[in-house]
Amino acid sequence: MSRTADPDLAALEAALPGAVATRAADRLRLAHDASHYLLHPRAVVTPADAGQVAALLRHGRRTGTPLTFRSGGTSLSGQAVTDQLLVDTRRHFRELAVLDDGRRVRVQPGVVLRQVNNRLAPYGRKLGPDPASESACTIGGVVANNSSGMTCGTEFNTYRTLESLLLVLPGGTILDTGVPDADERLRATEPELHAGLLRLRDRVRGNPDSVRRVRAQYAMKNTMGYGVNAFLDHDTPSDLLTRLVVGSEGTLAFVAAATFRTVPVHRHAATGLLVFDSLARAMAAMPALVAAGPAAIELLDAAALRVAQLDPQADAALRGLAVREHAALLVEWQEADPDALADRVAAARPVLADLPLSAPARLSGEAAARAALWHIRKGLYAAVAGARPSGTTALLEDIAVPVDALADTCVELADLFARHRYEESVIFGHAKDGNLHFMLNERFSGGEAPERYAAFTEEMVDAVLAHGGTLKAEHGTGRVMAPYVRRQFGDELYEVMRELKTLCDPDGVLNPGVLLSGDPDIHLRHLKTVPTVEPEVDRCVECGYCEPVCPSRDLTTIPRQRIVLRREIAAARAGGDERLARELEDDYGYDAVDTCAVDGMCATACPVLINTGDLVKRLRAERNGGLAQTGWRGAAARWGTATRGMARGLDLAAGLPSALPETVTRAARAVLGAERVPQWRRDLPRGGDVRRAHPVTDPDAVFVPSCLGTLFAPAEGGPGVAAALLTLAERAGVRLLVPDGIAGVCCGTPWSSKGLTAGYQAVRDRVPPALREASHGGTLPVVSDAASCTEGFAKLVADGGDAVAVVDAVAYAATELLPRLTVRRRLASLALHPTCSSTRLGLDEALRTVARAVADEVGVPDGWQCCGFAGDRGLLHPELTAAATRAEAGAVSERHFDGYAAVNRTCEIGMARATGQPYRHLLELLEEATR
Repeated sequence: MSRTADPDLAALEAALPGAVATRAADRLRLAHDASHYLLHPRAVVTPADAGQVAALLRHGRRTGTPLTFRSGGTSLSGQAVTDQLLVDTRRHFRELAVLDDGRRVRVQPGVVLRQVNNRLAPYGRKLGPDPASESACTIGGVVANNSSGMTCGTEFNTYRTLESLLLVLPGGTILDTGVPDADERLRATEPELHAGLLRLRDRVRGNPDSVRRVRAQYAMKNTMGYGVNAFLDHDTPSDLLTRLVVGSEGTLAFVAAATFRTVPVHRHAATGLLVFDSLARAMAAMPALVAAGPAAIELLDAAALRVAQLDPQADAALRGLAVREHAALLVEWQEADPDALADRVAAARPVLADLPLSAPARLSGEAAARAALWHIRKGLYAAVAGARPSGTTALLEDIAVPVDALADTCVELADLFARHRYEESVIFGHAKDGNLHFMLNERFSGGEAPERYAAFTEEMVDAVLAHGGTLKAEHGTGRVMAPYVRRQFGDELYEVMRELKTLCDPDGVLNPGVLLSGDPDIHLRHLKTVPTVEPEVDRCVECGYCEPVCPSRDLTTIPRQRIVLRREIAAARAGGDERLARELEDDYGYDAVDTCAVDGMCATACPVLINTGDLVKRLRAERNGGLAQTGWRGAAARWGTATRGMARGLDLAAGLPSALPETVTRAARAVLGAERVPQWRRDLPRGGDVRRAHPVTDPDAVFVPSCLGTLFAPAEGGPGVAAALLTLAERAGVRLLVPDGIAGVCCGTPWSSKGLTAGYQAVRDRVPPALREASHGGTLPVVSDAASCTEGFAKLVADGGDAVAVVDAVAYAATELLPRLTVRRRLASLALHPTCSSTRLGLDEALRTVARAVADEVGVPDGWQCCGFAGDRGLLHPELTAAATRAEAGAVSERHFDGYAAVNRTCEIGMARATGQPYRHLLELLEEATR
């Protein structure tokens, strides 16, 4: 029976029209998360609101169909995978409301943790939980896993800072536990649950051994089993249910929204990396360091240090360390004001001076240095896993023991690694909390565990529990530790947990097999195999950090999904399922290749620096026929003529009744394909002017205007960025040379992004020598007035081995022109859209410098990301730009700005299309401000 003919799914589709996806590509791309488990769901359901979730849950109970909730896909213990219904809660649940001047915040489960903190930042507040995955994990997972993190300990974790929840219970009841009569509503709608919670509360409180065990277990970070400490901490059933859902991993109820009490941001901090000759010496230093009161103490063992040295943000001292048996502790002191921090640091210095360090302790309060250290630490798991042998799966476990048992536990883990032949295993974690993470590489043939993995797990469990520790401190029980909950808590508390599950979910439809399981081997099955596919992406660990920055995430696929679909195609072929492989390949063309912006933003978020655009470019090149390669190579040789022809085509279209070119291009796209014919729309500008030489004597720099200025006329009322930059330079007394032959010069991005390798090679052969000659052998900087072109020229020059400095016009204006200019009139407010290229080029500070000269108030709207116009993607696939700009456009529409700026002409077009506002290049606004 096909899935569309499945009566259960047909009934579900009728109840939730358009929310049920059964395509293989949709099911398999969301099957993969950051864990080492893999199950393929029957269908993916994307409910739009709590009401639809209630209907889905009623359907599940009525038909006995299990379902699993999934949001950010960053969980590590297998709690978000299923072979039944997978419920995507990220797509629609994204509302966020700041309350009480930032002291509280109400958030839906699809909102990324970093986005919440960005919204709270103007109030000097943030959420308490601070996991390393904060750039990608969502509030749904934060609640479901009782997230904690680097500095929050057990005092400011999710459980402690949560105020209330909006819950959808398995029977379809929707309960807001924050309303004053929440308990009465729970009693009226779910009387058995209400009474059962009181009964369990009294059972736990009335058993001295249970009370002792609970107190001991939750003195540490602990995400094993259900949070039965709630039975000691809270009294009413509604409050009990609120806290029991925290850390329940989607097995008790659905969290439709969560209200948190926020914590102050300590804006002043001092951070340092303390390096020791051995792990034993680092552990021996812990009591003295903990007594000095740092907010964080993070452990890195020798293997972790070696990986950290490879991080681009590692400083010279770290890169130059000859790592043998070394270990390091990343320490940070935080305070609300600088004087208090100075006192803290002064008190800590004698402690640091007495430590047996390999090098003198260095504490830095400088933002960039601190950010670099935390970037290294937060990306450590994925970076370590990315360095694993091809074809192996990375497993990250986390445990906690009392701090005084930390050193012995590290020794025992190292012994286990050696005896079970897990080479290059890594230990790191939150040492202040006794919380260790360790990573193994394993090859799971056929999705089954080898004997050594099973034996290692049993011995590790024995070792941790012998120290009175917990088998899961942060990452959730999931599947990986579900068989061991009884062993950790004992029979009585385990039975309390089982009864709690039955009370909340009597039909067992919510995430079966997760957190509690009677199957002693569930953790050894459905293990992820990682076939070797392509060198560009084989080191991907499927962490999902790329998702929030990908412009196609709400349209088709994200980089992780582009990669896992390639792996699924390879697995299907290896398993002899050619039909599935062909089906996935057919959908891959649009889902993964056509709608990829190749903007490289994924590489800015990826801990192992994968740019999935490189894979997409190669795939585009493979499908480009000889005719396309030849034609575009010819265009490269006559680029001035080609751009003039395209510009005159835009002029012609603009002079016709708008319905005519819209209809003609739509018909041509239907016949020839969307990848070959751009869609003309009436909001497109006319063609621009031909670029011309601008000779000067004794130039200060070479200016290479972008061909985008020829293709597209400036925004209405503006001179265009090229004219604006020349005017600014003249005012500042700076001589810019525009070289002869400029009309035919291009950065090569149109060819490289489309996989037109022959044409790109022609550009590489011709343009770098021209730049070298114009810049007098590299003695003059080359200035480009479009951020994407700056990036393209820099790559051309670097690939050719030339020593020509390519500078973006905004950076040049900030350092060379602005100090010599007088700002005569300023805008009251400016909405600034940084571009993907400006972000990758590190131009944020330059953008802010120029923008602050132009306007009193500069805002980067909430929801900012790459606009997805991506050269011609916005013309070929306007739906990509529409999806990419939706959130930012919504934020822009909430208020009026006196100006709207970007730093690329196509981005201006894309943002103007999305918002209806006149976006112009930032330097055009600077030119007006200095008239």
